[in-house]
Amino acid sequence: MDQTMCLGVEGVKKTILYGGTGEIPKFITGSKVKFHFRTMLCDDDRTVIDDSKKVDMPMEIVIGNMFKLDIWETLLASMRIGEVSEFWCDITHTGMYPILSKSMRRIAEGKDPTDWHIHTCGMANMFAYHSLGYDDLDELMKEPKPLYFVLELLKVSQPSEYNRETWALSDGERVKAVPLLHAQGNKFFKQGRYEEAIQKYKEGIVCLKNVQTKEKAWEVSWLKLEKMANTLTLNYCQCLLRTEEYYEVIEHTTDILNKHPGIMKAYYLRARAHLEVWNEAEAREDFERVLDLEPGMKKVVTRDLGVLSMRMEEKNEEDRKKYKGMFEEKRKQREMAHNTESEEVEQQTGESEVSDTRQA
Repeated sequence: MDQTMCLGVEGVKKTILYGGTGEIPKFITGSKVKFHFRTMLCDDDRTVIDDSKKVDMPMEIVIGNMFKLDIWETLLASMRIGEVSEFWCDITHTGMYPILSKSMRRIAEGKDPTDWHIHTCGMANMFAYHSLGYDDLDELMKEPKPLYFVLELLKVSQPSEYNRETWALSDGERVKAVPLLHAQGNKFFKQGRYEEAIQKYKEGIVCLKNVQTKEKAWEVSWLKLEKMANTLTLNYCQCLLRTEEYYEVIEHTTDILNKHPGIMKAYYLRARAHLEVWNEAEAREDFERVLDLEPGMKKVVTRDLGVLSMRMEEKNEEDRKKYKGMFEEKRKQREMAHNTESEEVEQQTGESEVSDTRQA
C-alpha cells in the first residue's frame, strides 16, 4: 500500500492499494472508461453505501460527457489499468453522489434510471417528492458527508475504438440521433415488431429528456425539444396499444395533455385506451374532444364509438350473467343452509321424542 498522497486537487487524498500495469492511459474527451467502485462512509466501520462488484455491474462513463460526479473523471485519470486505489473526498466533491447512486441502483434493479415520463431530472424529483426512494441516500442528500471511493480501473477505450451508445453521446449528438431512432421505430412499427419499436422510441425520448433538463422550461429551445419528445411519446403509446398496455397509455397521454391540452392525437390514443378498459364516459369525452379539434376525424371516431357501444353491450351482458349466476349461487346456498337447518331441527325433535318416550 502506497503512502497517502494528494492529487493536486483540494479536498482529495489518494492511497494506492494495488499498483496497475503500464503507463497511465490517455483520458481524452470521448474516452470510455470501465471500472469497479465501492463507496463508503468515513465512519469507524467504513459503512459501504454501494459496491459494483456485489451486483456484478462495472461502471462505464465517457470523459467530457457531463457525468453527474465529475470528480470521478479526475480520480480515474490518475490511475493505470488494473490499479486499485482508495480516494478520500470531502463534501465539496460528494454532494451529487446520492443522485448518481439512485441511477446506478435503479439500473441494477432492472429499472429505468431516467424516469423520463416524469419530465424532470433527478434533482427536481427529489425536491418534488422529498425523497430519492432510498433512506440512506435521502440522509446523504440532507447532510452531505466526506466519502471514500475505492476504484479499480478495468479498461479505457478511445473514441475510435468502440461504437458509442446514446447514453455516451454529447447533448448535440443525442439530438442528432433522435431522427434516426424515430425512423427506426417507425420501421419496426410498420413491420409489427412493436417491442423493438418501443425500445427505439423510448431511447429517443430519453435522449431528448436528458438534453431538455439543461434548458430553461418553456423557452424556445425547451419547447422544441418538448414537441419532439411528445411526438415520440405518442408513437410509443401507439405501440403500447398494440401490446395491450392500456393503463400506461392513459398515464402518458394524460401527462402530455396536462401541459399541452390541444394535442388531438393524445386525446385519440387516450380514448382508444379508455375504450379497451371499458371506461365509457372517459372514452366518449375524449372522442368528443378529438372531433372538436379535428372534425375530419368524424368517420374514424364514429367507427370507434360503434365499437365502444358494442363492447359496452357485451360487458353489460357479461355482467348480467355474472350477477345472475352470483344471485343463483347465493339462492342455492340459502336453500342448502335452510334445508340443513330443517334437517337438524327434525333430527333434534326426533331425538327429543325418543327421549320423552323412554322417560315415559
